[in-house]
Amino acid sequence: MRGGSVGNYNESYYIGPSILNQNSLKSDIMGLLQVKHKLGVILFVIILGCKTKHEKIPRDHSLNSEHSHSHSHYPEHDAVAAHKLMFPSQVPDRVIANLTADPAHSLAVNWRTDRRIEAGFIEIAVATDGPEFLLKDVRRIEAKSEIFENQNRREPLVKAIYHSAVVNSLQPKTTYVYRVGDGKENSDGWSEWFQYTTASDISGDPFSFIYFGDAQNNVKSLWSRVIRNSYRKFPEVNFMLHAGDLINDRDANLEWGEWFYAGSFIHATVPSMMTPGNHEYRDGVLSSLWRPQFTLPENGPADYLSETCYAVDYQDMKLISIDAEGFDEIMESRELQVQWLDSVLRTNTKKWTTITMHYPIYSTAKGRDNKELREALKPLIDKYKVDLVLQGHDHTYARGYADNEGKGLTLVDDAGTVYAVSVSGPKMYESQDQDWMVQRGEYTQLFQIITVTKDTIKYEAYTPIGNLYDAFDLIKKDGKKQLINRVPSSPIRLKKDFLEEDKK
Repeated sequence: MRGGSVGNYNESYYIGPSILNQNSLKSDIMGLLQVKHKLGVILFVIILGCKTKHEKIPRDHSLNSEHSHSHSHYPEHDAVAAHKLMFPSQVPDRVIANLTADPAHSLAVNWRTDRRIEAGFIEIAVATDGPEFLLKDVRRIEAKSEIFENQNRREPLVKAIYHSAVVNSLQPKTTYVYRVGDGKENSDGWSEWFQYTTASDISGDPFSFIYFGDAQNNVKSLWSRVIRNSYRKFPEVNFMLHAGDLINDRDANLEWGEWFYAGSFIHATVPSMMTPGNHEYRDGVLSSLWRPQFTLPENGPADYLSETCYAVDYQDMKLISIDAEGFDEIMESRELQVQWLDSVLRTNTKKWTTITMHYPIYSTAKGRDNKELREALKPLIDKYKVDLVLQGHDHTYARGYADNEGKGLTLVDDAGTVYAVSVSGPKMYESQDQDWMVQRGEYTQLFQIITVTKDTIKYEAYTPIGNLYDAFDLIKKDGKKQLINRVPSSPIRLKKDFLEEDKK
């Protein structure tokens, strides 16, 4: 079949073999000769119209033309090569599931459309082996829809509607299917059906999550393989945790578009929690896109820290996000977060406790020390025996504990808090070997899989091609905690070993 289009139309034409039927060949040829003149006139008018509207457009718009088709029919997007990542349409994009404060019984979902879609809906049902869930009770909930526009300093204005919905009264440890869209039957304005599994409410049930340090730069090009291969290696993971600097420029729609593109359906299937980094801020102001595109718990110490400083109970673990940039920039925020953290830890009944924040308590380089953060938070971390602190910012990898003192023991009794600093994107700095570190590395993109069972946290750091770079087990029984380091025998990766100018 051959197809062609003229002007702003996209109509295919086809002349099949029936026109060569010998019984009607003569009459068909005569008919064609009679309409030839009329067709010529019509085509001339159409081509002239196309030339008038789009200057110097070649007559032949086919893919085989020697001339390039220099207009896209979307003139408002022509200035942006990656406009599909930046501008919304009537079909939902940037669909993401986030952890709620009670992930065993609820689900939070956000998505985006253009302004022709005035209302958004989520439909959800218990997943089935076939499409029979469509024949049962599919629950429909109307989303909150927010008219939104923003313009980054280096981008055109983007107008959109952001939709968010929280679905409550779900059953624990249950797989659901859901989709989001315009609410119309037989409409193309729906997403696909995604599968999503709620947390268990049974103490001791295992779960796992993947922890990412900064993605930040070249997200589509170079971070996408990290999140995709992490999911490929651990497809049963329960959620993902992002330790800040998801992108580089807080309100750049293209960069956020790359972040959502990199994760694609993973964002909608595996729920996320994230803490903001300094690149989600500018001059002490949080990205205007943070709250429209994420729905995170609102149980922090103040409205202006809503969805940046919060806590999640996931099975046997308390997960806490500290807004480190808010802490650094605003004295009131610093005081409120310290008081709130003290209260949350004091009343915590979960066996395991993890804190995530962007700035490290222990930095990987002496010139990047966060002394005030450490002096304010470490006494609480020690007092309440926090198990893990997961961080980013330094664009290197390091993992250890305060009392290591350079000993590098394999077995540590009465272990304290384990601190990790990691990076998942391609932006790389150098580090300095310090006493608190058990393992460190440079110039290495990593993701960490953390598996939690009744008495054990199993931590493993992997490169994008699946090489194990660091590992340990944390065992907690009868009020005692034991650390077993499982550092691979492979050499430490340092930036100077890969860059020619550093080898000289």
